[in-house]
Amino acid sequence: MGLPGLIDVHTHFMPERVLEKVWAYFDAAGPLTGRPWPIAYREEEGQRLARLREFGVRAFTAMLYPHKPGMAAWLNSWSADFAARTPDCLHTATFYPEPGVEEYVRAALAQGARVFKAHLQVGAYDPADPLLDGTWGLLAATGTPVVTHCGSGPTPGKHTGPGPIGAVLARHPGLRLIVAHLGLPEYRDFLDLAERHPYVHLDTTMAFTAFTERQAPFPPDQLPRLLDLQDRILLGTDFPNIPYPYAEALRSLAGLGLGDDWLRAVCHDNAARLFDIS
Repeated sequence: MGLPGLIDVHTHFMPERVLEKVWAYFDAAGPLTGRPWPIAYREEEGQRLARLREFGVRAFTAMLYPHKPGMAAWLNSWSADFAARTPDCLHTATFYPEPGVEEYVRAALAQGARVFKAHLQVGAYDPADPLLDGTWGLLAATGTPVVTHCGSGPTPGKHTGPGPIGAVLARHPGLRLIVAHLGLPEYRDFLDLAERHPYVHLDTTMAFTAFTERQAPFPPDQLPRLLDLQDRILLGTDFPNIPYPYAEALRSLAGLGLGDDWLRAVCHDNAARLFDIS
C-alpha cells in the first residue's frame, strides 16, 4: 500500500509482575471478560517487541493503567524507563483520581510522555471526578492524546458509556481523546461524540474481528460514518493480549471494503500526523 509500516496506538507493555496478573485474569475468564480469552502472544518482553517489528509496526504504545490509588506514579516510572530503552515506543503514562495526580502527570510530561491511558472500566472511577479536572485540563492544554477505555464492552462499568466521558469533553473540548475499541458496544454514541468534538479520535482495537463480532457486532449502517471520520480513526490491536493472530485485526479492517485510502489513513497516516512521526 506504499506505507513505511504500521502505527499501533493500543499495545500493552507493563512491568512483568503486573502483566502476569493481567494474563491470570484473562486465563480465569474474569467478570469483565466472562468468556475464554487465550493470550496469543504470551512471550517474554524481548520476543514481544521483536514480533511487533516483524509485523511491520514502526511505532507503538505501552498502555498501562492503575486500578487503585498509589499505583500510577510507579507505573509511569517504569514506562519512562521502558521508553528510554525502546525508541520505537511512544512514551506512555497513566493516572488515577487521587491527591497529587496533576503533579505526577506534569512530571511525566516533563520526562517526555507523548500519550496517556485511562481505563474507566478497570479503574472503576468517574472521569469527571473533581480530582482529575486539573489533569484533563493540563492534557488538553498540551495537546497530549489520551487513549481511554470508556465504552461499556465487554461488560458495562459504573462510569462507562458516552455520558461520563462526555461530561469531561464538555468541560475540556480541546482534549485529544482517543476512544478505545471504537467505544464498543456503543458504537453509534461514540461516533456521535466524535462528530460533535473535532479533537476526538477512535481506535479500532478488537473491532470487526470474529471474536468481537459474535458479542458486539458493528452496525453495518454505520460504516459510512467511518469514512466520514477517516482522518480520526487509528489502528489499535491490544497486542499481546489478543485471542487471535495479529494479522486478524488487519484482515478485519481490509474486509470492511472502505478502500485503500481509508486503510492507509487508519494504519499509519492519522497516527503519524497526531504524534508527529516523520
